[in-house]
Amino acid sequence: TKTPGVGFVKIHAPWSVLCREAEFMKLKMPTKKVYEVKNSSGVMEKINAFISKLTDPLHPNLEENRIQKVKHLSYPFSREKQHLFDLSDKDSFFDSKTRSSLVFEVLKRTKCTKAKFSMGITSLLGSGVYLAAYPLHDGDVGGENAEPNDRKLLYEEWASYSVFYKYQPIGLIRKYFGEKIGLYFAWLGIYTQMLIPASLVGVIVFLYGCVTVDDDIPSMEICDERKNITMCPLCDRVCSYWNLSTACGTGRASHLFDNPATVFFSIFMSLWAAFFMEHWKRRQMRLNYEWDLTGFEDEEEALKDHPRAEYEFRVMQKSLKKDHKSQKPEKEKLTCKDRFPAYMTNLIMMLLMIGVTFAIVFGVILYRISTKAALAMSSNPMTRSNVRLTVKTTAAIINLVVILILDEVYGAVARWLTVLEVPKTDKSFEERLIFKTFILKFVNAFTPIIYIAFFRGRLGGRPGSYLYVFESYRMEECAHGGCLMELCIQLSITMLGKQLIQNNLFEIGVPKLKKLIRYIKSKRGSFQEEEYEKKLQRYETDYFLEPFVGLTPEYMEMIIQFGFVTLFVASFPLAPLFALLNNIIEIRLDAKKFVAELRRPDAARAKDIGIWYNILRGVAKVAVIVNAFVISFTSDFIPRLVYQYMYSPDGSMHGFLNHTLSYFNVSHFQNGTAPLEPFHLGFHVDICRYKDYREPPWSPTPYEISKEFWAVLAARLAFVIVFQNVVMLMSDIVDWIIPDIPKDISLQIHKEKILMMDLFMKEEQGKTRTEDSCKETSPSSLTRSRSVSHTTCKNY
Repeated sequence: TKTPGVGFVKIHAPWSVLCREAEFMKLKMPTKKVYEVKNSSGVMEKINAFISKLTDPLHPNLEENRIQKVKHLSYPFSREKQHLFDLSDKDSFFDSKTRSSLVFEVLKRTKCTKAKFSMGITSLLGSGVYLAAYPLHDGDVGGENAEPNDRKLLYEEWASYSVFYKYQPIGLIRKYFGEKIGLYFAWLGIYTQMLIPASLVGVIVFLYGCVTVDDDIPSMEICDERKNITMCPLCDRVCSYWNLSTACGTGRASHLFDNPATVFFSIFMSLWAAFFMEHWKRRQMRLNYEWDLTGFEDEEEALKDHPRAEYEFRVMQKSLKKDHKSQKPEKEKLTCKDRFPAYMTNLIMMLLMIGVTFAIVFGVILYRISTKAALAMSSNPMTRSNVRLTVKTTAAIINLVVILILDEVYGAVARWLTVLEVPKTDKSFEERLIFKTFILKFVNAFTPIIYIAFFRGRLGGRPGSYLYVFESYRMEECAHGGCLMELCIQLSITMLGKQLIQNNLFEIGVPKLKKLIRYIKSKRGSFQEEEYEKKLQRYETDYFLEPFVGLTPEYMEMIIQFGFVTLFVASFPLAPLFALLNNIIEIRLDAKKFVAELRRPDAARAKDIGIWYNILRGVAKVAVIVNAFVISFTSDFIPRLVYQYMYSPDGSMHGFLNHTLSYFNVSHFQNGTAPLEPFHLGFHVDICRYKDYREPPWSPTPYEISKEFWAVLAARLAFVIVFQNVVMLMSDIVDWIIPDIPKDISLQIHKEKILMMDLFMKEEQGKTRTEDSCKETSPSSLTRSRSVSHTTCKNY
């Protein structure tokens, strides 16, 4: 080795070992038997051929993308039935991905002779005997002299930004990295494709808001200076009375996201999520058929799932403690009692981390309140006129920075808590890690948004009776256009910031930085780097690549993005468009990372995306409820409908603005809260207005909640119930109408079973005829006949 301080062990497996392991793992391999794959007949065949011709330029330049009219019948590999398989070229019968996975299976089961309680390569890695164990990449990705290989092909046809508009070579990805990673990129591709119609509809909804903003009567009333509506101060003492017409820009901007089209878009996105889930199930089933995973069950894989190194080490410690107590050694395992301290630590730390998130959101609320008061005292008129926009934007940026920092912290905490639990298998470890990471990151990303959507402006009280925090900070209110505009600003900054900074810059920068650190540690100067790399062997070059840590971070960022796209889409119809643009870059970024910057992962088999599908379904269901509440409680959609059909004299929206504003007598301010400059507008103010449904000061019950409030609240709750049930019913109908398995795939699977049955029937008939011919031989040549017969049967 040319790498100082590191030695390498390169492992090969002979043909006999590969055959044994393939049989043990029940690997389905293609047999000699081929059959014709029948596509749709008649009109559908012509339509599919036309679509295929149109999309031909979008396919990568690979052999596998040509429509295959024949398929090899697959059967679990068996040494006794080797005659079924085409073994003419034993070097290529098992591809490199399969060979490395077979070798890794052997290494996981090989006992460490000097270690009494541990076994396998995982224990040696856990105890630090080996630094790493990884399959080798096929070859180099760059250079004119690089030999053609699957890795180079993936780099050119998948990891290049110049092919961003093309489909992914999913078959080649699966061939090189295994089914689990192949399914991730197939899912990401389907999700990105499905974002195209969602983006188009979202842009249309946004444009509808832009086109109709001049016809929106409530916005026109806000901007009408002739009405001269005097509003109550936005903060105590330093803020003065203000004209509603100064909020004209905010009112018009709110209409872009708060209009009747957003209700339609919320229903559309709920159905979109249902279509997406069904489309993925069908695509997944098609891939299972193409990749010969139809008979593969996760239970079979679970039986062979070996204990993790940390689990074995803990069991060994427990066994050593009990060795001197019991004469008969018993097979130990970790019980709930052993894990109880870890479970308690998990519970306390999870609650603490969620509490930290809530505390930071509360801190940002205090920042907004105090900054608003400070800027209102400014002598600069430009600063005072843009107080709301400045505070909203800076608070959203602070929230974004905190979310990015806490995301990294929570990821590390979730991994540490999962390690404390000492799960037995890798699958159990992964599922527990996913659950904790999802809870913490979901709460971290969406708590500020949930506060703005459902709590801000509802806890502040009214003029003369405001709610105070720490007896000095008055709770904040929404702008007159409603909280939907502020929700949109928070959502857009958080979503775009996470995608640009965390998902892209971090993914590019961090691996390069780690690689640079490893180069520096290996005592190599940058001027020697290129010359040095030419002398390195493949196993040494791969050692300096970043280790593969699993697909959890990749799925997690997409699930959080799916939350942004579906949960609050009523307030931000452009979310699908930004997600689409991000994912186009994300696919090629992940591709480049997997092909060129990560060590080659161990090829793992899987027939679905596992627990992530359940999380997606859960988010899609919650999205229906959240959007129902956003439309009914955060937007002005329901108050407008109630006014138009119950209180409007002519059935129009004229007078809606006055209907939503209550009156306040300025002489009823609490002591020390009245404005310091009451003549700021140039005249004496007796009555100011504020947004709420309350009785006027001259009423027998001044400032009490009015009957209009209860009418609007009843309508809001009714809308939530109707919207939620109708949309969920429609989603269930979509789920019921679309079959999980495509009809043609179902027929092909059935055909495979019949063909396999015929193949074995013919084999049995052949064996029977051979045995009958053996029995019919004459007694005089019995010895020779038996000998020849045995050889013939064996060869058969």
